[in-house]
Amino acid sequence: MRAPSLRLAALLPALLTSTGLMAAPDPADWPAVLEEARGQTVYWYAWAGDQRTNDYIDWVAERVDERFDIDLEHVKVGNTAEAVSRVLAEKQAGNDTAGNVDLIWLNGENFAAMKESDLLFGPFARALPNFALTRPADNPEVVTDFTLPTEGYESPWGRAQITYYYDSDALRGNGDAHDALPQDIEGLLAWAKANPGRFTYPRIPDFTGSTFLKQALIELTDRDEALYAPVEESDFAAVTAPLWDYLDALHPHLWRGGRQFPASSPEMRRLMGDGALSLAFTFTPSEPAAAVADYELPPSTRSYVPDSGTLGNVHFIAIPYNSPHQAGAMVIADYLLSPEAQATKQDLDVWGDRTVLDVARLPAEDQARFALDAENPAMLPAGALARTLPEPHPSWMTSLQDAWQARYVGR
Repeated sequence: MRAPSLRLAALLPALLTSTGLMAAPDPADWPAVLEEARGQTVYWYAWAGDQRTNDYIDWVAERVDERFDIDLEHVKVGNTAEAVSRVLAEKQAGNDTAGNVDLIWLNGENFAAMKESDLLFGPFARALPNFALTRPADNPEVVTDFTLPTEGYESPWGRAQITYYYDSDALRGNGDAHDALPQDIEGLLAWAKANPGRFTYPRIPDFTGSTFLKQALIELTDRDEALYAPVEESDFAAVTAPLWDYLDALHPHLWRGGRQFPASSPEMRRLMGDGALSLAFTFTPSEPAAAVADYELPPSTRSYVPDSGTLGNVHFIAIPYNSPHQAGAMVIADYLLSPEAQATKQDLDVWGDRTVLDVARLPAEDQARFALDAENPAMLPAGALARTLPEPHPSWMTSLQDAWQARYVGR
């Protein structure tokens, strides 16, 4: 084969880039990844339902521009499935090299769908220089997504767990506030009956609302093993029967009699701030304390995790197979794992999202960045997140959402 002329050789990189034929970056050659990323514009499709999250991504955009000459554009979506559908449509149209999505915030059923359809670039996560700080051998949740091994196709960037919060002043008069709070899902039903209209959960298919369904199902069913296998392998009606009986009993005692639900976790937080609710929950453990600092919730707000434990998971980012800016996306994924980015994300003045780094094994100067404000009365007490219930198989999420809507929408 004849070698290209010197002029053509000089033009080849630009031609390959413009036609989408440039070879995929090698995650193992990090200096080359950094060089290729320089000057790229990365379109990150990420849920935009909370202003703190949006502000944090804006902060990340400033940092990666300053440090790596990468232009990060936050494409705000209401549901991650929008991004997944876009990549799938591009593949069906034969667009294998010039996709519009460079980075996606996802986990659970969306990760499972993209991996099954070969829509992901990778594996890349283990090659990121900062990934080692998560110590995956000791923290398997950073390489497991809703029971599925990530196999390097996702990089962790945050940690979530259901956390209840309440207005201690509003509950005063019922005896000691904490003793009066529900400590399991059956206790929640009893509490709702005693405090009608003071609790609710987000409308399905909102992610936090759907997580509440899974939490309730885990506590109510006596067929736990079925939840950690594909839903198709189970008797769905039999496994979920206790859940529907429970919700039928709970709904009449919810806010607005269970005929209307808040659209999202932030809207549920607003109802707490307005005094419409006395008890709520979030998937971001530090959110109540951060909301107190932002004057969205009263100083009398307190957080707790029921004795029965709550559902928790790690959230991830992934890179589509047809992203034209995979190098830039990897550099951003690595920066998100840096102690600076993780500590800033955990800061109550920024977002309050917990870190995925193994803080105890960081250098002392980095450990100090992650010190929680133990004096903040709205923060969870130390060790409160020790009992974490694992997520069911991702196939349960959509099946529960469909069944909930079939049962309760339009009734």
